[in-house]
Amino acid sequence: MDLTRFQQQLKGTSSKTRPLPPVEKWNPDFCGDINLTIALDGRWFYEGSPIGRASLVQLFASVLKREGDNYFLVTPVEKVGITVEDTPFLITQWQKRIDDSTNQTHFTFTTQTGDVIVLKDPSQLELRLPPATMKDADATPIPYICVRRNLWARLHQNVYYQLLDLARETTTANTTQFTLHSGDTEFVIGEVNT
Repeated sequence: MDLTRFQQQLKGTSSKTRPLPPVEKWNPDFCGDINLTIALDGRWFYEGSPIGRASLVQLFASVLKREGDNYFLVTPVEKVGITVEDTPFLITQWQKRIDDSTNQTHFTFTTQTGDVIVLKDPSQLELRLPPATMKDADATPIPYICVRRNLWARLHQNVYYQLLDLARETTTANTTQFTLHSGDTEFVIGEVNT
């Protein structure tokens, strides 16, 4: 599989002004794996070299598909396997906004590829243990946010610490929870045993 040919197949399928391609409806034949890796730090590598063009990374991210624990880039005619070290997306920015019409606070997150997620629904966030390469002996679960189509993002460490500073701390007999309110939902972004 040639990455340039794959890029040509995607020409015109996605841009900031058009909706994402309907990859969940595309079921082409599997064409094998390519040497493309999304690293733990959110950078994309092809043949061991970083992909420096943000527009190319955004294009490939728009046609990313997850099936079980495997990740693929798909076009209407080809499907190629790639390696993802943890999650394909990393939350690098956040904003806290107040909706003027409802007076509710909403947290908005942006990934390294420019995807924007408004935290509204409890199914959008789950606590998971970080990958083994990030864990220390006392590792606690950290928040992961669903970007789209069963594709998740891990919060960059700086973002996570900034949110913990804003979080409400609640202690019970067994645990201390850190929560944020977004919309009309309370989200647990951290939990430690007491």
